[in-house]
Amino acid sequence: MPDASSSSERTLAAKVDHLFRTVRPSSGKEYSFEEVAETIRSGDGPTISATYLWQLRKGLRDNPTRRHLEALAGFFGVPPAYFFDATTTSQVDAELALLAALRDASVRQIALRASGLSAKSLGAITEMVERAREIEGLPDAQGEPES
Repeated sequence: MPDASSSSERTLAAKVDHLFRTVRPSSGKEYSFEEVAETIRSGDGPTISATYLWQLRKGLRDNPTRRHLEALAGFFGVPPAYFFDATTTSQVDAELALLAALRDASVRQIALRASGLSAKSLGAITEMVERAREIEGLPDAQGEPES
């Protein structure tokens, strides 16, 4: 998960790409450019093509109109400020990371089973998970590799 500084330094293309990779329909597959464009157009949004979305995602276009960004934000369920404000970008990225993690049935099961436990028990579980991530060489909560 990117921290606030890396979120603010990310390009528009990186942010659009992140939304496509992270926000998924119930099928679990990425939305196609055509699905996004058609949904935006049919919802009284601006005229937008699948090719234009592809260009935005690849960084071949980097100066969309405000209406295009608002429509993209609306489609993916994020505030338009996601594209402009580093704090908003960081907050949304944290929420998206949580949603992505909860798509994993095992993670969801652990979270549901932990519900109702005391703060002391939750702290012990958190320490165990952090240690397991360290053993497996996975990044910590801030996205930094364990040392």
